Amino acid sequence: MKDKRILYVSSEVVPYLPENDISSAAFEAPKLINAAGGQTRIFMPRFGNINERRHQLHEVIRLSGMNLVINDLDMPLIIKVASIPKERMQVYFIDNEDYFKRKATFSDEDGELFDDNDERAIFFAKGVIETVKKLNWSPDIIHVHGWMSSLLPMYLRHYYGNEPLFSEAKIVTSLYNQTFEGTLDEEMKKKVLFDGIEDDAVAHLDSPSHDNILKVAIDNSDGLVIGSEEISDDLKTYIEKSELPTLPYIKREEMANAYQTYYLRDILNEEED
Repeated sequence: MKDKRILYVSSEVVPYLPENDISSAAFEAPKLINAAGGQTRIFMPRFGNINERRHQLHEVIRLSGMNLVINDLDMPLIIKVASIPKERMQVYFIDNEDYFKRKATFSDEDGELFDDNDERAIFFAKGVIETVKKLNWSPDIIHVHGWMSSLLPMYLRHYYGNEPLFSEAKIVTSLYNQTFEGTLDEEMKKKVLFDGIEDDAVAHLDSPSHDNILKVAIDNSDGLVIGSEEISDDLKTYIEKSELPTLPYIKREEMANAYQTYYLRDILNEEED
């Protein structure tokens, strides 16, 4: 993996949020790639329950300051950064007062999903891409984790499709069983279409359930990784129909060799180092 550039985009990453399949994989995978000589960048939302002082987050002024248009509203983009202790890995945090200040991730204290989770997902996807553009960092692979990251492949293909920085990038989506009940806002598709996205690119968002949002990601990916021991039968069927190169679920201790082989052979079509 020497000198390969891999961008990791995840809704959750340890040690900033509790350990689960998503947050663990989004930490372990870049750690393994770094150890193999690759270069990584990690992006996640700056949720309000992340302790900025303890984790030493600080704003990157040169990257912050732009506005993203979400459903006809200008929303300020703030970029923060921190380093994972002992790992020499930087994590970039996408922040906005309206979307991420509240002291929770996806749902309120009663377990109800936040009404604006759809807009938060749109903002996160566009915010990551705009920040990577400012960094002028061209990735070989973009690896997406978690449903809140799952609009990024579609935005890359259909909104930033002419952006030369990403012209050679391959997109990998990991699929997990950390789902939610019901759907996000019923107007989610309309908000995406506002960006000039073609209707057929987001047809699944007619009903923005967890699995349907992931199907939009699958449609715009070059490869898939099964990140949980069990995922829904609906997603399993859709993955099989996609015929994309798919890495089956593997235990953490086997990730290093499996990920390197998968990235190089199946996604980049190269021989292993």
